[in-house]
Amino acid sequence: MHDHSASERLASYADVLAGELPDTWTSTHLTADAKDDLAELTDQIWDLDLVAASLAEHPLQQAAVLSRPDGAQLVLIDRHDERDGFLLAAVAPRALPDEAYRGVSEPNGIALTDDPFLGAEQVANDLLVRYDRALAQVRHNALGGIQPSQPDRVVLTWQPDGSVATAPADDRAGTILAAHGFVQDPHSGIYRLEGDDSQAQARALREIGPQLDALGIGTALQHPAARTAPTAAPASMPPTPAGTRTPTARTR
Repeated sequence: MHDHSASERLASYADVLAGELPDTWTSTHLTADAKDDLAELTDQIWDLDLVAASLAEHPLQQAAVLSRPDGAQLVLIDRHDERDGFLLAAVAPRALPDEAYRGVSEPNGIALTDDPFLGAEQVANDLLVRYDRALAQVRHNALGGIQPSQPDRVVLTWQPDGSVATAPADDRAGTILAAHGFVQDPHSGIYRLEGDDSQAQARALREIGPQLDALGIGTALQHPAARTAPTAAPASMPPTPAGTRTPTARTR
């Protein structure tokens, strides 16, 4: 029989933990009825140590998934020993190819105190630091040289074949890009605008700027080294060296 008190305890802890972590996190509780979701989640847990050892003996019967707007996720699960508290692990991004993980150390999970406020300090000072570092590495590996965007800035990079590629930080920018002809690669998450029709390409680049700006997202257009900018490049989005902001970019 499912232990409802244990289920409520885990869900409540996760809600408090999400509210105490840096940035914005939301919590979703998966019960024993969500067998497929729990099985998929188990495959994505980014751990080869404490949490992996626990899962080898105790398959997931419930879990709480903490999610950040940029796609980062943490999973909170029960402990199965005499100690109070929970285990917390990072979740590997689902969209990235296996090659992106080569050479990247797992951000192994941690055991949390039964106090969610103290637990949040543990997470912020330990697991989140390692998780964000590992996330940055695998995302960089998957980009293949394309500069990653930030929540308040979309970086568009001309490609040798004349297309424009970008890796937006969240779905807000992705929705606008897709509406103007960018096609997302399901594995890397990269959005690409083909350059077969240079006029259509230029028009799309002109139109996305104001729409992104309305969301507080700036734009930057950069060119790989030794490549001349196409004459169709819109004047409203001049080439921008990596690491600088366009006039439309905003700091939050």
